[in-house]
Amino acid sequence: MANILRLDDTDRRLLRVLQADGRISNAELAERCHLSPSACSDRVRRLRDSGYITGFAALVDPALVERGVLIFVEVLLDRTTPDVFETFAAAARRSPDVLECHMVAGGFDYLIKARVRDLPAWRVFLEEVLVRIPGVRETRTYAVLEEVKSTTQLPI
Repeated sequence: MANILRLDDTDRRLLRVLQADGRISNAELAERCHLSPSACSDRVRRLRDSGYITGFAALVDPALVERGVLIFVEVLLDRTTPDVFETFAAAARRSPDVLECHMVAGGFDYLIKARVRDLPAWRVFLEEVLVRIPGVRETRTYAVLEEVKSTTQLPI
């Protein structure tokens, strides 16, 4: 990552527009942000090079690719040592069902966000993968009944 730059109002506007539509053309982005196309392109490149923009991706409807069940799980480890943390983190990174895994402070050690086809698929993952990771003492699973809000857009 290059030097962190100080964001001005135009940079923030660029980031807001790109978060809402990552496929916008440079010409349209420039127009919406009141820039020339070359200045717009230069600013977006600078935002990427500085690490503000980390990538672009297509957002896929989970239900249409047989990942309609959203699960959160609290994981409590039996020991909080560097080797147990690393073993658990490596296993979470390898699992395609795990979308996010966060080490947290509080009553448990990790919070996992996962997507699976259905509850039987979750049970297979829980029994064959999650609880078999060395150091896992306890898990609490929360199946999502309704997604009230889900966004990838940060308030900038």
